[in-house]
Amino acid sequence: MAWIVTNKGDQDCRRLADRHYTRQKPGNKQFCRPGHNLVLRTPEGDAVWVTWRGIRDDGQDAWECTIFRNESQHLSSDLIRKAVEITLREWGAPPPGGLITYVQEARIASANPGFCFKRAGWKTDGRSKRRSYLRLRLSA
Repeated sequence: MAWIVTNKGDQDCRRLADRHYTRQKPGNKQFCRPGHNLVLRTPEGDAVWVTWRGIRDDGQDAWECTIFRNESQHLSSDLIRKAVEITLREWGAPPPGGLITYVQEARIASANPGFCFKRAGWKTDGRSKRRSYLRLRLSA
C-alpha cells in the first residue's frame, strides 16, 4: 500500500472528491480549502486523503483531515494510519490539538460513523459548534 503526494489540482482526486458526501460543487476543479493542503492519492487513483492546516474559525489548534475517500481494496484504517504517518513526515509535529476530522452522521449509512478512523486510533472528541458534526481526534 502506498500513498503518493500530489497536489490540489489532481483530477483523479477531484473525481473521488466529487463522489464524497461532503462535496458541495461536483465538477469544480478545486476540491481543497484555501491554505496548506497535503494531498495524497493511491497510485491507481482509487483513494484520496487531504490534510489541511490554516487559520481555523472554530478555536481548534489542530490540523484537519478534510476529505478521505477510499474506493480501493485496501482497508480504510490502514490507509488512514499511513496518511497520518506521511503527514507527520512531511509537516513535522502537529499542533497541540493533533489531527481532527468531522463526520456528518446523517449522511453516513454506517451504524458506527467514523468507524475506520476509530480503528486507526482516532477518538470521539465532541461535536462541531456550527452544525453539530461528530468530531474525531488523533492526539499529538
